[in-house]
Amino acid sequence: CEDYSAIKAAVLSIGGWHDGYRNTISHLVENLSSPVKGIVGPWIHKYPHYAGPNPAIGFLQESKRWWDQYLKGEDTGVERDPDYRAYLMESVEPKRWLPDRPGLWIAEQEWPSKNISSVKYALASGQILQLSETNEDDHQQLNLQFNSPQDCGLLAGEYFPFAFGDELPSEQTADDERSLCFDGEITTRNTDIVGAPSVNLRLSGNKSNGHVSVRLLDLRPDGTSALITVGMLNLTHRHEKPEALVVGESFEVSIVLDHIAYRLPKGHRLRIALSTANWPTLWPSPEALTLSVHNGSLLLPARRHAEKAECRFEAPEAAPAWSKEVLRKNEYLRETQTDELTGMVTSKVFCDFGENKDLEHGLISGGWMKENWTIHPNDPLSAKVSSHWQQTGGREALMWRTEVNAEMWSSIDTFFFTANLTAFENEVEVFSRDYSDQVARNLV
Repeated sequence: CEDYSAIKAAVLSIGGWHDGYRNTISHLVENLSSPVKGIVGPWIHKYPHYAGPNPAIGFLQESKRWWDQYLKGEDTGVERDPDYRAYLMESVEPKRWLPDRPGLWIAEQEWPSKNISSVKYALASGQILQLSETNEDDHQQLNLQFNSPQDCGLLAGEYFPFAFGDELPSEQTADDERSLCFDGEITTRNTDIVGAPSVNLRLSGNKSNGHVSVRLLDLRPDGTSALITVGMLNLTHRHEKPEALVVGESFEVSIVLDHIAYRLPKGHRLRIALSTANWPTLWPSPEALTLSVHNGSLLLPARRHAEKAECRFEAPEAAPAWSKEVLRKNEYLRETQTDELTGMVTSKVFCDFGENKDLEHGLISGGWMKENWTIHPNDPLSAKVSSHWQQTGGREALMWRTEVNAEMWSSIDTFFFTANLTAFENEVEVFSRDYSDQVARNLV
């Protein structure tokens, strides 16, 4: 449990909706007693004066205002800034990479905001997401089962996108077909979703271990399914102290989805998708789990409609561009292949960071990485990941290179890890070491 009282400094927290720290900003603004402000844009894990998707902002200017206020004692106006500023993303056709993201900036003077209220939907028979008239407990009784193939989740995108490449969530229909879905009616007005949706479920399962993933989706009139946000829970960790599931015994869980700011337009529909697999974001449970959902509901944080941008930022500023000679261009490739003989599904990622020579002092630096994520749709114990990273550096007469190869796989009760690090100087091996380890799964 986080101890927010330990933070005494003034905090300006900035992040992006496509960043692994997307929830941190709201948590800090809500819980710190020291001066704190939050800004969330549409960005990946990069500084927001050059991050993508656009729009970028004057991050350096915002930082200077903050430091001048709290380090120099100057009145720069930051204390009067809204507590929480967020980029409300418009619905777009989902793609693995978007250089620009339509939307507008919204501002909340206080956070949590009184402008946001919870709208309740029930998971209803016929796999309908039904708007509830009240927030009373009016769960409909269901008895629907789901057991997702182990390769469900390949469309989710990277948890920490950083490469300005094909790392964002793609069109979700194939994963929807591997999930239990509940669809809402066609909307008659725009709905601004701002905050962390939550889904409450009563479940039972046929195994003692497993997890559930919940995706909130935008069903667009063009037939595409776009990911809005997602939440995941290891069901053995539903309490403070982990414990195995009791086969056949029902239990209640609440899954809090990631924070988001997203406009669901008029004419679109909401979808909730439940799955027992989310590969490779989650390592699969030791056995394939079938879950039964007996009832459930969605609490959607709906904000008053933003008619126009509610705040603005200065244009991005930065130091002069790096003076360099490009020796090898950067490149990003991603593909998924299915072996027709074995049925194994492999997701391959190649990210070449390029190699460059600094024109001021002549230092050369570069690197690339390869990852292979392999699993069989019917066998959670077939999961395996291998990665290969290369880093290079030095000068033309004296170059070094490091190679790291690592693998991970598991049995029903153990995780296994191996790795090798090898270093070269002018292509002559100067160091090599093998590493191996294993860890008990312990309800994971």
